[in-house]
Parts: sequence; structure tokens; C-alpha cells
Amino acid sequence: MMNVLVWSLVLLNLGVFLIDGLSTHNASTRPSVVNVGAIFTFDSTIGRVAKVAIQQAVKDINENSTVLPGTTLRMQMRSSNCSGFLGMVGALQFMESDTVAIVGPQSSVVAHIISHVANELQVPLLSFAATDPTLSNLQFPYFVRTTQSDLHQMTAVADIVDFYGWREVIAIFIDDDYGRNGVLALDDTLAERRCRISSKVEIPPGSEYGRSEVMDILVKIALMESRVIVLHVYPDMGFLVFSVARYLGMMGDGYVWIATDWLSSFLDSSSPYPSDKMENMQGVLALRQHTPDSLKKRELASKWRKLTGGSFGLNSYAFNAYDTVWTIAHALEVFFNQGGVVSFSNDSRLSAGGFEELHLNALNIFDGGKLLLDNIWRSDFVGLTGRIKFDSDRNLVNPAYDIINIIGTGFRTVGYWSNGSGLSTLIPEDLQVNRSKGNQELHSVIWPGEIVTKPRGWVFPNNGKLLKIAVPLRVSYKEFVSQLPGSNMSKGFCIDVFVSAVNLLPYAVPYQFIPFGNGKENPSYTDLVKLIAAGVYDGAVGDIAIVTNRTRIVDFTQPYAASGLVVVAPFKKMNTGAWAFLRPFSPTLWAVTAAFFLVVGTVVWILEHRINDEFRGTPKRQLITILWFSFSTLFFAHRENTASTLGRIVLLMWLFVVLIINSSYTASLTSILTVQQLSSPIKGIDSLKKTNDRIGYQVGSFAERYLVDEVGIPESRLVALGTPDAYADALKKGPKNGGVAAIVDERPYIELFLSNQCKFRVVGREFTKSGWGFAFPRDSPLAVDLSTAILSLSENGDLQRIHDKWLTRSGCSSDNSELDSDRLHLKSFWGLFLICGIVCFIAIFIYFCQVFQRFRNVAPESDGSRSRRLQTLISLIDEKKEPRDRDKKRQKVESDSEQG
Repeated sequence: MMNVLVWSLVLLNLGVFLIDGLSTHNASTRPSVVNVGAIFTFDSTIGRVAKVAIQQAVKDINENSTVLPGTTLRMQMRSSNCSGFLGMVGALQFMESDTVAIVGPQSSVVAHIISHVANELQVPLLSFAATDPTLSNLQFPYFVRTTQSDLHQMTAVADIVDFYGWREVIAIFIDDDYGRNGVLALDDTLAERRCRISSKVEIPPGSEYGRSEVMDILVKIALMESRVIVLHVYPDMGFLVFSVARYLGMMGDGYVWIATDWLSSFLDSSSPYPSDKMENMQGVLALRQHTPDSLKKRELASKWRKLTGGSFGLNSYAFNAYDTVWTIAHALEVFFNQGGVVSFSNDSRLSAGGFEELHLNALNIFDGGKLLLDNIWRSDFVGLTGRIKFDSDRNLVNPAYDIINIIGTGFRTVGYWSNGSGLSTLIPEDLQVNRSKGNQELHSVIWPGEIVTKPRGWVFPNNGKLLKIAVPLRVSYKEFVSQLPGSNMSKGFCIDVFVSAVNLLPYAVPYQFIPFGNGKENPSYTDLVKLIAAGVYDGAVGDIAIVTNRTRIVDFTQPYAASGLVVVAPFKKMNTGAWAFLRPFSPTLWAVTAAFFLVVGTVVWILEHRINDEFRGTPKRQLITILWFSFSTLFFAHRENTASTLGRIVLLMWLFVVLIINSSYTASLTSILTVQQLSSPIKGIDSLKKTNDRIGYQVGSFAERYLVDEVGIPESRLVALGTPDAYADALKKGPKNGGVAAIVDERPYIELFLSNQCKFRVVGREFTKSGWGFAFPRDSPLAVDLSTAILSLSENGDLQRIHDKWLTRSGCSSDNSELDSDRLHLKSFWGLFLICGIVCFIAIFIYFCQVFQRFRNVAPESDGSRSRRLQTLISLIDEKKEPRDRDKKRQKVESDSEQG
């Protein structure tokens, strides 16, 4: 029992000893001092404020017992003097002193070099000022950007350019990783908004580039078209550019200068603002990284004057540097809580690769670098610059910029840009939802030259160069555009519209017309448009249709003439001729109507002849009654009364049908005799497609490709025609005699063609809708301004007056389109009168034949009794006057004699 007790006490003491040993081991994993390096340029605009901010951040962290308790954060700083070589040397020196992270560098050029060292030695590199968007975490896994990428800043610049409606900018930049890659990002973001950089002006890095070299650059820029200039340089070079620009008059009316955040960083850190530099920058727009107002920010600002002695102020990069140190501190705290150990190991590649003579054995790999890096990526706290958190692309969330306008001795904020809401006059923190492009807004800006109206953003190049405007050299329809013989001048409807529109512009347009074509046939307008896209011509003026394949490569103005493809074919008039009165009804309808007259007459006779004496008599008489009764109902002139109920019902229904037939015939005949009736076997493009006849089109027109590609007509059926006379000849010949069945062309040409060709007409509907416009290269600002001028011409009536001047013709008489309803001609009715006359002649002929026959039977000739023969003939004629009364009397006499 005693032994068991002794062994229990021994095991208990051993357990306590092990527990104390383990606790001592865990405590030892949190070192008393952690080394962090910082490398940047001390005497630069950013470096001066960053140094003070980093020192203050280290002090605040070490005084805070909740962060790194029991551990002191020690910061070692070295200046790189913006040298990649010195930066790499400084980074290597840090690795000799067990550094767990490096703050900096501020230069994108130095960051590219040091990132290779950080990757190899697995030390996180946190840069508070390297904005080069190509510093990707994919290429450099241990590089952490704790500021906003220039990708966001250039997106903000592109949104500003798009907001004011500019389409081209000139980019002046330092030709290093910072400037070059930033401008590449600007080019991409502008392209997404159908804008572009018209010229990129590189400035070599270094101090050897002086005032004379900058002046040479700006003189060339002054001769360019664009007046929107984006300046992405370092402060010293930027102020030199502004100074030379003011000397050359490039800070005046019409120019737009947009500076990236290098300018705002300098101004924020300057106290007071340098008056000489401010005078050179009046009206400039600049961007500044947005930092929301907070208590921490105000506390640091209140300490700043004491820390710096009032020699320089705070800028956004100072806040970034301060938050960067805190990011490392929070990550280290999590690192130690996870049991992370600050330990280093030798790189076997340095000893095995023949590098012994370089004495690189002191360079060690940070064993816990990957764990610390992961904790940095998972950072999520609120710092001076707002929420410190990284998105899936390893960029800080909620990028935002202030947009400032340099005015007088200071500047004012005209708006904000954020990744979610775009441009707004509200600070990003106050925006609850994302805003659409249509809701973008900024406060008014005072532009260079102290103007408040938005600059146009471009001018014609001030180099004496005239715009080369191509004019089609047409051989037909010269009313639209033609060249004056013996000169380079042009005239026509299209030319007058262009000249009138140019005269409405608020600026002069230097141009010259250049004929396009060989003068023997109409040129191809598609080829002309391609030459504009290739830069051979600066524009084209003429009867150029706006079609899809052309709008893909050039820009067109507002259409100044409506157009569309129509079909023209021969026709024949159908309202003249002897038998026009038969046309209201088709032959089938005439036959059915006549048959029903006989059927109804027969039905009424069947229902009436047994009870109605008017439908009785000899067979001949009853047949005549049936025919007379049925056809007399057409004019409601029948005299026979119906006695039976069924007969009256049938007659009532038939009279209603006759009423409808009469009304329809009258309306149709009225239309035929008063309105031009045209007939053509071709009814439109659909009926034309079903035939195999040949189709004509104008040389150079887009109609050829449209008929082949869109309508599906074989190319073998198409015939190219060059002139209106060729149109007329081909249509007159017809497809059977080597001509064409129809012509497909644009409506303006056809209207002019039909003004003096009265034998042809447009058949069917217009089957395309387009217009004519002036063509210019893509994104040409002149196309936009001319569109506005064309709308003004249309509104004030000048466009119609120009149209009437050139295109109004009256070759065909109006009688060809309509007949005067008050003056109908005999030629439309002589057939009707002929039938009536023939019927009358036949009736008279039969009548006299019957009289003559009776005369021969009743009164034969006798000697010497001519007077008696005449009296007999007269008595026979008189007897015919009242045949019905005579028949009644004869029947009465016959009945009386039978009774007697």
C-alpha cells in the first residue's frame, strides 16, 4: 500500500513537471522581439510622410497591450533612393537579421525586384505605395499590396472621360513599370467605353530630362487633335510639365488636364501649398485615394503637427503605411496564437550552387512565412483607410477616389468615384446601392482658362493639314453629287447638305474634297468606307447608305435622307378600254350572278303560276315572263306581283342580294373610273424572288450583296446597270428580250428616275429601312457634331429646301396618277353603248321582220291598190302598239262565240 502511494506521488510530480515544461515551451514560441523591415525612399513626397506614419504605428502597437502582448515590434528602416539595386541590397540585409516581413517599397520598379527575393526567402512583402497593376499575386505570391491598384485609378479616369463625352485622350507618362503599366490599364478601361488613347508620350525616368525636352514634347502635343491630357508621372516631372504647358498656353481655354494621385499626394503633404506651382495648375482635375472620416484618422491628424513640426502634412499614403504596420501586427498575433514559431533555415541552393564566395550563408528562409502570409490575406479590421480586407483577387476591398479640382490657391472636391457606384457627388460610405451609368454625376468644374462650360476635348490639328474628304465620282444621278468640270469643286444635294451642316458648327473645319472613282462607272461605296477605316481618307460625303457591315468599321452621322430598297417594274393601266364596266366583277361572279337570276325567276314562277294569272299563258309567254321578271329585279322594276307567301319570301331575300350586288358594283366601278388602276405581274420582292427573271441594280450599290446574301437571289440573275437610261431600256425590253423584269435600287434614286419615266412604277413595299449619312473614322468627334448640325437643318426647314432645289421634278403629268372624277371620257363607255345599240338594232330588226311577215299574210298585193297596202301596214303597226289589249279582246270574242 505504501509503495502504491509513493509511485502515485512520483507520477503526479512528473505530470506537473511535464505540464509546466509544455507551458514553458508554448510561452517561448512568442518571442520578446519581432523584427520587421521597411524599405522606401526617405526624401520623397511619399517617403517623408510614410516614415513618420510607420514610426507612429509601431509606437501605438507596442503601447497597446491587446496586440502582441509580451512582444515588441521592432522596425528597421532603409532607404532605397528609388533604386532597384539598393532596394534589393536592403532586402538582403533584412534577411540577415531574422526579419519576418518587409514594409515597402513605395516604387513599383523596386517592388518588382524585391518581390523575387521575398518569394525565394518566403518573407511577406507589404507595399503601401506600389500601384503597378502588373504586380500580380500570381507571379509574386509573397507580394501584398496594401494600397489601391492603378487598375482602379485608371478606371476612375476612364469614367471621367466617358462622363464628359470625350472619346480620345493623350497620355503622358514615365516610361517605367509604374507609368507604362498604369497607362496600359488606362488603355484597356477606355476601350471598354469605346474611347481610346490617341497618343502615348513616354518620358524617360531620370533627372537628365529637362525643360527643353519637355517643351519639345508639348509642342508636338499642341499640334494634335485631342485636348484631353492624362498626366501619370512623378511629382517633380509633373510640375515641370505644368510649368512648360502654361508657358506654351496649353493651360488655357479648350484644354483638359487630368492628373493621377501623385498630385494630390504632394498637395496633401505640402504646408502651405506652393503658390508658384498652384498658378501653373489652375483648372486641373486630380484623383486622391479616398479615406473615410473616422475618430482614428482625426487622432492621428491631431498628433501629426507635433510629430513633424508642421513641416509637411498627411496624405493618403501615410494612412496606407500606418495601416500596413497594423496589418502585420494583427497577422503576427494570429500567427503566435496558432503556435507559429519564428525560425529560419538555410537555403541549400546557396551552398550547393557555387555561391560560397558571395557569403550568402546569412540569408535564411523564414519557416513560418507561409502561415504568416495566409494570416495577412485573412486580415479583417478597420484601419485609418477604412476596412482592411482582401478580396478574391488579393486587392483591398471597396476601392474609392476623391476627384478634386485645382482652383486659386487650393482645391475643392467635385465628386467621388468608387468601384461599386462610379461617379457620384455623395461620399461612397453614404451610397446604399450601386448606381447605373445614367445616374453618374459630378459637381461643376472650373476648367483651364477659368471657364465653366465643358471643353469640347478636341480641335482640328494645328498643323495646316486639311481634312481629306472623299466625294464619289458618279456617272449617273449627278443631282446627288458631281464634280465641277476642270476643278476639284463638287456640287449636288449631298454637298449642299454637308456645307450647310459645317457652317452651323461653332468652329472652322478645314477640308478639301477629293474625287473617288474612275469617272467611267459609279464607284463601290463599300470600298470607299474601307479606305476611311484604313486612314486613307478623313471622311466621305455623298449618297452613302448606312448599312450594318459599314457601321462596323466607321461612324456615320445622323441620316440626312431616308432611304431603302424598292422594286420598280413596268405597268399597264386598267381603267381605260371599252369593257371597263365589266371589271368590277370577275367572270366567275358574272356567271354565278346571271345563273341566280334564272334560278330565282324559275323558282318564283313555280311558286306563282298555279295561282297567279300574271305567270300563266302560252309556254312562250311564260318563258318571257320568267326572264323578264328575274332580270328586272336587278333594277327593282318588275311589275308582276307575287301572290304566294313562299314566293314573297324568296323575292324578298333575292331583292336584298340584288341590293348588295348593286352597291358593290357601283362602288367598284366608281373606283375604277376615278382612280388610276395599275397592273403588274410583279407584286414585290417576294414575287420577284419566285421567278427566274433577271433583276437590275445600280453599279456600286449595296443592293447587289443584299439581294444575294439576304434575299437569296442567285448572282447570275443580277444585271448591273449604270444610268437611268439603261434602267429604262432594260425595263422596256423585258426579260425575254435581253432586258430585266424589274430593278431594285434605293428609293431616292428611284424617285428621281420615275420623275420623267412615266411607264414604270414602284411595286410592293420598301423592304429595307436605312438612310444616307456622312462617313468618318471610328470615334470621330466630327461625326457627333455634324449629326447635331443635321438635326438643326431638319428642324429649321433648310434640309427640305435643299431637297426641293435638287430633287424636285415634274416630268410626268398628274393625269397619269389620277383621273378627274368630273370628266369621264367616252373611251371608258363606248363598249357599253355599243352593246345597247346592238340590242336596240336587233329588237327593231325582229320587230320589222314580224310586221313584214304579217303584212304579206294579211294584205297580199292587188292590182292598182298601193294605198290600200299602206293602210294595211299602218294598221298592223298600230295593232302592235297594244298587243295585250288586243289579245284580251280576241280571247273575249272567242269565249263569247263558243258560248253562243
